[in-house]
Amino acid sequence: MRSTNPVLRNLPEKVANNGYEGGQTATLPGRAPEIDRNRPMTVDDVVTKTSITLGVIVAFAAVNFVIFLSGNVGLGSILTFVGAIGGFITTLVHAFRREFGSKTVTLIYAAFEGLFLGGFSLVVSGWFTAGGADAGLMIFQAILGTIGVFIGMLVIYRRGAIRVTPRFNRILTGLIFGVAIMALGNLLLAVFTGVSPLRDGGTMSIIFGVVCIVLAALSFLQDFDLADKLVRTGAPENAAWGVALGLAVTLVWLYTEILRLLSYFSDDR
Repeated sequence: MRSTNPVLRNLPEKVANNGYEGGQTATLPGRAPEIDRNRPMTVDDVVTKTSITLGVIVAFAAVNFVIFLSGNVGLGSILTFVGAIGGFITTLVHAFRREFGSKTVTLIYAAFEGLFLGGFSLVVSGWFTAGGADAGLMIFQAILGTIGVFIGMLVIYRRGAIRVTPRFNRILTGLIFGVAIMALGNLLLAVFTGVSPLRDGGTMSIIFGVVCIVLAALSFLQDFDLADKLVRTGAPENAAWGVALGLAVTLVWLYTEILRLLSYFSDDR
């Protein structure tokens, strides 16, 4: 079953192609058992590696946050740009890797994305214009909203309230591609004309932001479903790093959209 998340999209095929059989290893007579470096992945592996990934993101976000607040806005802006480009390239590298799951790639992505989020959060929340207290509250609300949506979708998935079917995947994939095309068109329009109807805080921006939040939330269902399949099919423990990266991508998308939406209402006030 395919996912719209670029990191997790080909995950089931990669599991099949690598011939994972539950992580069994052979032991020669008269020799001590070898350590199984491809033991089956567990839910605990996913939780642990996702936590580590998110921890790295938060740490590097804090680093760029401090750089900005220390008055070095130029360096902070450069790191934010590098983080955005580096995070995007890293997800592409992981998506086209032959093997699924890499600790190195996942942590590199987390470092890049952390740098991006540190600067992005300050700028979008209006830290330098609205004041630190109001901006800090907005960032905190966006974090709480992201955590709340994540937990809510996990509960929905576990209870089977929304089933991840091939039809569900096709519809969600089409909608996300449509949103991506609209976002790209809006970016080009902003670059060449200075007009950004989907990000200017108007009514269309609010509607677009709500749609993106809903799609990001639904993407969690696909991520959970694919991770569940990996555990049940006996994928190796290292694959949990790929799951962690995929979940981090969706979490970052959701957080940025929630923060943007909150900033629109803040501007209205």
